[in-house]
Amino acid sequence: MTDAAAALDEVWRRESPRLVSALLRITRDLGRAEDLAQEALAAALAQWPSDGVPDNPAAWLMTTAKRRAVDQLRAGERQARAYAELSVRAAEAYEESFTFDHVEDDQLRLMLICAHPSLSDDTRTVLTLRLVAGLTTREIARAYLTSEATVASRISRAKRTLGTAGAALEEPTGQDRADRIGSVMAVVYLLFNEGYAATAGVDWTRPALCAEAVRVATLLTRLLPDDPEAHGLLALLELQSSRLDARLDATGEAVLLADQDRTRWDAAAIARGLAALDAAARLLLAAGPGETEPGRYALQAAIAAEHARAPSVEQTDWPRIAGLYERLALLTGSAVVELNRAVALGMAVGPQAGIDLLDQVASLLPGYHLVPAVRGDLLARLGRDAEAAAELRRAAALAGNERERALLNRRAAALDEVAEGS
Repeated sequence: MTDAAAALDEVWRRESPRLVSALLRITRDLGRAEDLAQEALAAALAQWPSDGVPDNPAAWLMTTAKRRAVDQLRAGERQARAYAELSVRAAEAYEESFTFDHVEDDQLRLMLICAHPSLSDDTRTVLTLRLVAGLTTREIARAYLTSEATVASRISRAKRTLGTAGAALEEPTGQDRADRIGSVMAVVYLLFNEGYAATAGVDWTRPALCAEAVRVATLLTRLLPDDPEAHGLLALLELQSSRLDARLDATGEAVLLADQDRTRWDAAAIARGLAALDAAARLLLAAGPGETEPGRYALQAAIAAEHARAPSVEQTDWPRIAGLYERLALLTGSAVVELNRAVALGMAVGPQAGIDLLDQVASLLPGYHLVPAVRGDLLARLGRDAEAAAELRRAAALAGNERERALLNRRAAALDEVAEGS
């Protein structure tokens, strides 16, 4: 890959969702915004190798896309009115020395638009992850534990549905906006998860995605200062992101929680996360009768807080974590939550208790690599090293991320040695 192509690949991966967001604000047409972004990419592929990478690649892409939008509207039947409207909006929003000064508003606006009431909850989330977060169909499929074909079909149907919405593709306000916030939170949560444990590739983490999720979650707390779940989401993401550096060793290999150097955890992120969790708790206490139970994000943040406060794995309050997972499972009905509860029970009560729960939920998560990974951990703690190694190798075969696969295989090999020596 040439230097220009590599630079374009990086800027496109980072900026394409923001580019589409800004273009949608100008064109008010989702399909046209995507097409213009792709045309700008094609122009860059043709020009950058010979002309060199511009000083501000993102601005170059936006300027190119904006000019193409102008050309299209000039040639259209609605020439006078449409071009005048576009020119005014473009002049107000973007100066010649273009920067993404309003990207925060654009990103959140597009998230809210993608959470259109004509779409189902899952479809809203999938579409937003694709358009706003820039995740691939494979990455989204992993988040939903489904196939890439299912995700691709869902995205196509969503675009067709939104295409019929026409003028309704505007930033929602009032109750309409409030009704869409849940979908936006779900997107932010899944975006962070992809950054925290990447679906595929050579990098186990993608910190830029985590940082973007934290940024949007912060915006949500400003938009919804009295919503405990908004603060709970921010708390969760800050607390989890505090461990990002410690999740990798000096060579970039994955490091599990039990082996992490806790002095590398980001104390400032932990402090921000605990402050956001306190804010969520205060809002819940101030709520009326029947509204004092924490939601899914606040509960997960409470779990993350237990890890953040503990000086070691052994000194972690595992019984409390297991109890929090039980409440979360009752709230969400999620098999993945039950899988996590099995881990906590294995620490709080004993590995056999974890295996017993795992046996109840494993069939609900076919092909999910963390099922055999957890089973392998629990079997190893029971001293059943050969069985544990086999489970970890099975998990490695199912894992899509290279770093995670290597970690699982290393652990399996270590258990093989123990089994052979016993």
